Amino acid sequence: MFNRLFTFIQSKTEGLYNSSFIFKQLDTLILYSILAVFLVSTFAQSEKIAIFAMIAIVLTFIKLLVKKGEKLECNKFEIFLLAYFMLVIVSLFGSTMFSLSLHGFLKLLVYFGFYLSLVQYLKNNKDKIWWILLTIGACVSYETIQGILQSVIRPDEISTWQDTSYLNPEQVMSRVYGTLKPLNPNLMGGYMVATIPVLFGILAHEVYNKRYENSIVLLVLTLLSMYVLFATGCRGSYLGLFAVILTLVGISAKFFWKDYKKLYMSVVGGAVALGTLLILAKASLRARIFSIFAMRTDSSNSFRFNVYHSCIDMVKDNWLLGIGLGNQNFREIYGLYMKTGFDALSAYNIYLETAVESGIFALLAFLAFLGLALYTAFEHIKYSNDTKSLIFTITAVTSIIGLMVHGFVDTVFFRPQIHFVFWTMVAIISVETKPSKFSINN
Repeated sequence: MFNRLFTFIQSKTEGLYNSSFIFKQLDTLILYSILAVFLVSTFAQSEKIAIFAMIAIVLTFIKLLVKKGEKLECNKFEIFLLAYFMLVIVSLFGSTMFSLSLHGFLKLLVYFGFYLSLVQYLKNNKDKIWWILLTIGACVSYETIQGILQSVIRPDEISTWQDTSYLNPEQVMSRVYGTLKPLNPNLMGGYMVATIPVLFGILAHEVYNKRYENSIVLLVLTLLSMYVLFATGCRGSYLGLFAVILTLVGISAKFFWKDYKKLYMSVVGGAVALGTLLILAKASLRARIFSIFAMRTDSSNSFRFNVYHSCIDMVKDNWLLGIGLGNQNFREIYGLYMKTGFDALSAYNIYLETAVESGIFALLAFLAFLGLALYTAFEHIKYSNDTKSLIFTITAVTSIIGLMVHGFVDTVFFRPQIHFVFWTMVAIISVETKPSKFSINN
């Protein structure tokens, strides 16, 4: 239906497109808007970031109306994304706080629109994936420099970010938070989890193309970015980085295990041993990592456990449609379930948050979407011989897996600085894997 409508409108506007200089530059304008989203994410508030995303969405819609041959398509895993979106709409109209839920829904609509814009643009401009990754790489490099400066200057904490009641002075960490708004080390940590795989991807690309001077610089930047991630003190990002590295080690075995098994094992073993020694050598970092396993002894852990318990009760009472989207809506309803003194802005778990907001079936649809997307990507990695495509796909996969692991203990995933990167990685998988496609008309 939609594609037939677009085809009809395109037949009427074909002359306008052919005679208009601006319309012929739509792809360029869309690319600049996409790149601007990542660039302004390093310093701007959420609303300003969204402006550039909406520009890309509007330009993509105009392109669908005026450029002959443009049409919407969806692949297998995007069928589940459509199902999730439909369930969210049902949840919106079933919410007892419609206006607050509508605000959250409009945010989701921007993210989905941005994803659609990326897929529509990249499917005919796959060479621009490299430029997008370079832009994200430049942004994470900038945040890395800011993090290093903050680790040296040791700025005062903006709020209480660490339970120091059971720590010696030398075990207290001065946490860095970069320039992302709002200033928060957990947001910085999540952003680093999402973007460090991009540095790995750029590094692999340069090594493959034998640009060894660039590779050395990128290796240093990648190591420094991991240092900054640890300096955020965000324990969820530690888990996310571990998942990223574990994924990279597992995937890289495809290329090195058969011919370089002993060397591969030696390099991996040596890197693990060196990393472990460096971590254990710093008292504050060691204490921060061990606090993950302190359970309720650590106040931050205990706080999360109490929030989880309340959110599970919310799911039990609203399992079918949820309470509606949005953190404002969440706060209003959460107040009815929270334990005294444990106020929260979110569920501190993206899966629990999804179930709370949109119901259990929306969660299942989202998990099916993610699972099939990753399965499609791994199948591509397994059988493809296109090195450049493999590098881009592996970059996307590791970023997504890192974020999904981090999402078990935090919900900064939903912040635009991270969420736009997530949808970019899914879009890369969509265009690089070339799965069997189904027209929207079907």
